[in-house]
Amino acid sequence: MNRFTYTLSLRCLTPVLLGWMAVRARRAGGDWGVMSGERFGRYRQDSRLRNPVWVHAVSLGETRAAQPLLRALLDHGEHVLLTHLTVTGLEEGQRAFTREIAEGQLEQQWLPYDFPGATARFLDHYRPAVGILIEREIWPNLLASARARKLPMMLVSARFSDHALRTVLRAGKVLQEAYAGLAAVHAQTLQDAQRLEQAGALAVRVSGNFKFDIQVPQDQVDKGKKFAEALNRRIVTIASTREGEDEMFIQAIQKHVRRMQAQGQEPHEAVTFRLVPRHPQRFEAAAQMLAEAELPFERRSATLAGSDCCASAVRTARNAVVLLGDTVGEMVRNYASSHVAIIGGSFAPHGGQNLIEACAVGVPVIVGPHTYNFEQAVNDAIHEGAALRAQDAEAALQLALQLLDDPRRLAQMGEAAEDWVRQHAGAVQRVMDSYLTLRKQ
Repeated sequence: MNRFTYTLSLRCLTPVLLGWMAVRARRAGGDWGVMSGERFGRYRQDSRLRNPVWVHAVSLGETRAAQPLLRALLDHGEHVLLTHLTVTGLEEGQRAFTREIAEGQLEQQWLPYDFPGATARFLDHYRPAVGILIEREIWPNLLASARARKLPMMLVSARFSDHALRTVLRAGKVLQEAYAGLAAVHAQTLQDAQRLEQAGALAVRVSGNFKFDIQVPQDQVDKGKKFAEALNRRIVTIASTREGEDEMFIQAIQKHVRRMQAQGQEPHEAVTFRLVPRHPQRFEAAAQMLAEAELPFERRSATLAGSDCCASAVRTARNAVVLLGDTVGEMVRNYASSHVAIIGGSFAPHGGQNLIEACAVGVPVIVGPHTYNFEQAVNDAIHEGAALRAQDAEAALQLALQLLDDPRRLAQMGEAAEDWVRQHAGAVQRVMDSYLTLRKQ
């Protein structure tokens, strides 16, 4: 397939694609601007930015991953245009960079659909000096418009699976040309770099994963530790669960509760479980499943009005078997209050979710069998003694409970987790050096 055929197919499928976006937006909630002018590269007012660096972070995960780089760019004095495809990415950017947005140093915008006219209007409107794509977002017409304007484009903290490589090779030269047009590619691992070269990328180097450069907010750590101290319970956090996984863990918790009750113990007096779905649109479904399972639970959103450690909040939490994490932007707090973290997305075939944030807080981690999106990081963490692997949700829960009964091993894993994160930091500085070189050219 060449780019002409790709664009023709895209135009023919436009009603279907826009319908898919509308359905996705309706399910997720929030204003996605599916039919807005901005999605087609049409803008009502001029931008305040002058020769900004443009960073594209498609959704929530990429926006979180990009934050250390965005902070480095802002601290260097750059003006930043931050684009997204989803409302969760947009909201995370707003939360993380409220001050910079108010001061006019950073602007957010929707990424335009990948039509030649829309991408051309977008670039002509903002006139970025350098474009930086986070992890894996490649759009042929967007990159062609950038090449026509001699705009250097970077792909950074790039991860590239075997499946992605097969997709590129099947698509023909349209995607291979897009990868070949990148001015710099910074891969997370050697395996990612090798696959990217097979896909057509030329200027590839291994620079590591931005997630290791995480700057843990100390206020969130303090809040988490104070809550855990006030609760005086051992806490197992089941984080970033994806479709199909909430049911698995709720059933596993039910079995644990029955065992405790059979032994004459009150389950909530020994261990408290925290369940944190990955996507906000699934918070209500998770709450309904917990209610149907007749598991006493408390929603984090219900305690936001007061202090974490006020008597009523702690008393309510003590009576709950499960704490439902139904808020956004509090994962560090959740991990800091935990004794063990089970990372979701890996117990159903979703490829896994980020385990580095939990390790950075010094929390031992358990993952499931499906971790292909983070395979190198997971294998390294297991090798360093920071993480363990379980084959299913029930096994993960049992393993977490065993760790709680072995304080020495728990402490060793926590120290190993922090050491592992520190050893792999530095990806942001390597990308910054490359960015500054491109900007001078």
